[in-house]
Amino acid sequence: MGAVVGALTVVSMGFAPSAAAYDAQSKQWYLESMQAEQMWKASTGKGVKIALIDTGVNADTSALTGQVLAGEVPKSVAYHATDDYVGHGTSMAELIAGTGSGGGLQGLAPGAKIVPYRVQLEGLKSGAEKDKTPKAWEALRAAADTDAKIISMSFGGMTTDEDEAAVKYAASKGKLLIAAVGNNASDGGSGLIDYPAAYPYVVGIASANKSLTVSKFSSSGNYVDLVAPGEGFPGWCNANFRSYCDDRNGTSPAAAIASASAALIWSAHPDWTVNQVTRSLIDTAGRTWAKGNPSKYAGYGLVRPRKVLANPHYNAGPAYSDPLAKENKTDGEELVTEVSPAPSPSASASSQAPKDTSGGATSAAGSSAESSNDSNSLWIALGAAAAVIVIGGAGAAVMRARRAR
Repeated sequence: MGAVVGALTVVSMGFAPSAAAYDAQSKQWYLESMQAEQMWKASTGKGVKIALIDTGVNADTSALTGQVLAGEVPKSVAYHATDDYVGHGTSMAELIAGTGSGGGLQGLAPGAKIVPYRVQLEGLKSGAEKDKTPKAWEALRAAADTDAKIISMSFGGMTTDEDEAAVKYAASKGKLLIAAVGNNASDGGSGLIDYPAAYPYVVGIASANKSLTVSKFSSSGNYVDLVAPGEGFPGWCNANFRSYCDDRNGTSPAAAIASASAALIWSAHPDWTVNQVTRSLIDTAGRTWAKGNPSKYAGYGLVRPRKVLANPHYNAGPAYSDPLAKENKTDGEELVTEVSPAPSPSASASSQAPKDTSGGATSAAGSSAESSNDSNSLWIALGAAAAVIVIGGAGAAVMRARRAR
């Protein structure tokens, strides 16, 4: 399996003696700029379940007490779903739905619930344990058959035929698929975007910093659909869950915040289809460029769910018309719900030729960064890049082909 995207590697160390003695929320700068308190008057994400496919989720942190629905993970893929050996999945869960209790992270959608899926990523302790742990495509197919509306994926490396078929299957079930685009633009890299973000039907999320500039590390290219805050706030230092570390950065937390943004909107409009959620996100995106000319750095703009929530009569357009029909080549129709059966699990990622993940070169300038382009390591970095964006906005582009630019 590939790398976890944005595993919150520490760039600037800021150890806290314990979560209880630490005020993570005061360091989550985007909560104020996104006007979280105002949004929560209209929606907290209540009633929305988010399938989080990651390194597992520790359901016993103070911020996640009562927020994790481990019992709803299908048994076929439920092996040790609440064991997180690196802290990555738990950090993502808290950014989405954390309560802030005990000094912990405050999720942007604290009324939403997390359904955890631990897959073959980092931290597995033995070959036997790895064999029992589901592959990402197995978890994705299982999640597609549940009532989770959103599937959040902050990792890369889904390059097999089974992976691609699982993405299409989940999209056919009306799920909003969100994935981090990766942190490959640092150190003079080409900014290649990994899969699943590069697949059709997946919303690719880039990262922005506090100055509302696309992060230097954030991969760029035709697969970037929107951007969300991804720099300068805390995350768990490691699997001991004894302390947070400051200044954890990456497209992984950006994907988590984008997932939470979608949950806020879907909670306020539970009868909307994925097309309507998509259309509302695109139309309210914060950007300084034309809607019809998405940026290769920031897609359709920075997440701005408050623009939808502020108008209880917001018109999201027709339920069964794809807002990106031209790009999806769907002629305005939804993806069909009938797909082929799951492929044989005999093939593995290592036995398949990698797909072309070229996302175009980046033009980054700003602060220095540290990152790893190793596909078998956790991705993370810090910096500022060439696209400046307006606060708010989400260019959610689901169920569509990648842009040809």
